[in-house]
Amino acid sequence: MSLEEAINQRKFNNEFEKAVINILYTASWLEGKNIQRFKPFGISPQQFNVLRILRGASPDPVRLTDITERMIDKNSNATRLVEKLRQKGLLKRDICKANRRQVDITITPKGLELLSELDIHSDEWSKTFNGIQVAEAQQLNILLDKMRE
Repeated sequence: MSLEEAINQRKFNNEFEKAVINILYTASWLEGKNIQRFKPFGISPQQFNVLRILRGASPDPVRLTDITERMIDKNSNATRLVEKLRQKGLLKRDICKANRRQVDITITPKGLELLSELDIHSDEWSKTFNGIQVAEAQQLNILLDKMRE
């Protein structure tokens, strides 16, 4: 479905305006798909992002500021996300032995297990993008990176 059909708008001021609206609309569409993807696992896309960051650093601990820096959604409340994941047993927080003012955050075996289960479903998630070829995805990545320069 074209953007024009999706938002019932026939005319844009220019192609740049249309591109921005298309990116925002598509981001919202993807967010909805992501919410549905994680719902059966009891986590949000933002919580998944935190777990992914921790798995990437594992077995080394990560500080809250590092998680915040690496988050995709910069408006997320990392403190709240970490606490919710801690309550679910998916990560742990420990006082750093070298600096008692610092809190070290690490993923738990339960958190790694959850991510492994999600990895099994990654092929299913990839089907969301069946409409584009790998070369087109590469070009899209280049254009999006260029846009943020």
